[in-house]
Amino acid sequence: MQTTAEYYCAYCGEPNTTFIDLSAGGQQSYVEDCQVCCRPNLLYVRIDEETLDVEIDTEYEE
Repeated sequence: MQTTAEYYCAYCGEPNTTFIDLSAGGQQSYVEDCQVCCRPNLLYVRIDEETLDVEIDTEYEE
């Protein structure tokens, strides 16, 4: 099952939308390129398993 969530690029600050795989567990991390500036963002995704609320932190991918 998938859902979408929004995060802000660690480089340019622009909002981005990403797909979240809810079946992949409550804590996930992966790299995704910004849809605006194309730089790689390291995303840390946390999913509340009861409410399915998604929280995303980003940082520069080195």
